[in-house]
Amino acid sequence: MNNAFENDESRTFALLRRTKSGGLTGEQLGQLKVAKYDATGRQASILVVDDSNPLRTVVVLTLRALGYESVYEAADGQEALDLLAKREFDLMILDVEMPRVDGFGVLAALKRDPHRRHMPVIVASGLDQLEAVVKCIELGADDFLPKPVNSVILNARIGSSLDRKRLRDLERLRLVELEEEKKLLNIEKEKSERLLLNILPRAIAERLKNGEHTIADRYSDVTVLFADLMDFTILATTIDPVDLVGLLNDLFSRFDQLADRHGLEKIKTIGDSYLVVGGLPEPKPDHAEAVAEMALGMLDAMADINRERGTSLCLRIGMNSGPVVAGVIGHKKFTYDLWGSAVNLASRMQSLGLANRIHLPPDTYQLLRDKFEFTERGTIFCKGMGDITTYLLDRKKS
Repeated sequence: MNNAFENDESRTFALLRRTKSGGLTGEQLGQLKVAKYDATGRQASILVVDDSNPLRTVVVLTLRALGYESVYEAADGQEALDLLAKREFDLMILDVEMPRVDGFGVLAALKRDPHRRHMPVIVASGLDQLEAVVKCIELGADDFLPKPVNSVILNARIGSSLDRKRLRDLERLRLVELEEEKKLLNIEKEKSERLLLNILPRAIAERLKNGEHTIADRYSDVTVLFADLMDFTILATTIDPVDLVGLLNDLFSRFDQLADRHGLEKIKTIGDSYLVVGGLPEPKPDHAEAVAEMALGMLDAMADINRERGTSLCLRIGMNSGPVVAGVIGHKKFTYDLWGSAVNLASRMQSLGLANRIHLPPDTYQLLRDKFEFTERGTIFCKGMGDITTYLLDRKKS
């Protein structure tokens, strides 16, 4: 056997050993052991079935003299089928005429058994039973062994049958390997897709998978929300890093659930800041209302965190509605981000806002005034935008 074939076999068996609990049958595991460690076939399990005790004994002793280590006997077909139900065999030497179940019955039973139908069977018969032998071969027997048994012919017939079985086993095991590799590939594909969906909206991820290299879209009507924890930098210097990360993870996980509930798209977190948008990548007619409801939910989530953890953190939230450009940047680490004056003004609303209040400009106020209650804050100066009359969102109208 050449080295390439041996290496291929080793790869197959190594994979199969790792996946024994993944659906391999007992027969396949038995074939694995024989095919890998016994290229000569001398460790094969052979079942000799004959109702003549002297003839059966001669075959058994001849096999053991030839070096076969695992030889079993059955006095008729029924005893053979009972043994087959208990253990695996690599080869059967089968007589034709026997009481209870004859050779034809045994072959028919093997043919019906998906786990044993490939087991080679050598029919042992006298020359006066050639017609019966032909019928046995039609039923699936592999070869013919004339009685009385000649050790040279016996060795040749068995060696040939086991060689063919070995090739069939290796082929079947390679099919199992391919199935296992396919499963592994599907698992890795699912992991990659989940990872992609953790950083990109589903619609954007699908476009990337379909071959788009540059993704950039203009959206005329969305609502952007920035949220920031006040004085968090000071807190970060005073508590344990594990506690710090745990607090942020707890809070932002609750924000993620709110975003999912309201059909919004989380864009990213930056330190202790959280950015979410409504109305992209899929249009959403009630984007402003959905973002406003999430903002109120975020304040409730912050209050819950403070009560549960004994903290007194404050959240500052800014909102704004208008047109934006959104797209994917990066090659090794993708980022889906937003740009435009509407984004800048939402950021200004957050940075100029008040503790535990939702701060927004006139355009967003006009979209929400019929469904929410507000307090007019007055005119404030926004760098690069001048004086703007802003509002504080109080609650949803009952």
